[in-house]
Amino acid sequence: MGQKTNPIGFRVAVTKDWLSKWYADKKDYAPLLLEDIKIRDIVKRKLASAEVPKIAIERYANRARITISTARPGIVIGRKGAEIDKLKVDLQKRTSREVFIDIQEVHKPELDAQLVSEGIALQLEKRVGFRRAMRKSVDSALRFGCKGIKVRVSGRLNGAEIARSEWYLHGQLPLQTLRADIDYGFAEASTTYGQIGVKTWLYKGERLTPKTAREEEFRDRAPRRPAGAGR
Repeated sequence: MGQKTNPIGFRVAVTKDWLSKWYADKKDYAPLLLEDIKIRDIVKRKLASAEVPKIAIERYANRARITISTARPGIVIGRKGAEIDKLKVDLQKRTSREVFIDIQEVHKPELDAQLVSEGIALQLEKRVGFRRAMRKSVDSALRFGCKGIKVRVSGRLNGAEIARSEWYLHGQLPLQTLRADIDYGFAEASTTYGQIGVKTWLYKGERLTPKTAREEEFRDRAPRRPAGAGR
């Protein structure tokens, strides 16, 4: 049976970057990893209405730089920066280290797989039909210029006794092509019938800036045929 790997983890160091950047010895690794998870949980919980798809953490010495991607930066920053200052103080207390927070705006939330998944999950919690929610998200992503999208929902759909999965696929989705820029998101909707999982894959085209040497360079290095050979 075909087993699917996480499209982001599959492309790390090829076309995707790490979300946590730091180095630790064996004894410090587990506490720092747990701290990363706690930081992400706190930020997600406090900024639930700010549409935060991604939180990147960078550490050096006794400092941490947290980059929050958000579709609604005004909510994160607050009036005169009040909200971001409160969040910074809270994180410093919990981590006992100096924290810097950067805000990065997501200009097209319709083309962010995590935000698309969370949007569908929110609609399912509000009792919107799952097919309608999926179709709406697929249409808006295609309208904003994505080359392919797949949305899959799993669970007791419409309160059915037996759980099942349903999905929509429009356009291309080359999951095995490493240079393909594929975004992936997962969210869960807590309904009265139980949890419904939502997965989204978004194909935005090929990324033409690979980190390795280009084909032309390899072609130039190839041994040339001596003149007059094969005559």
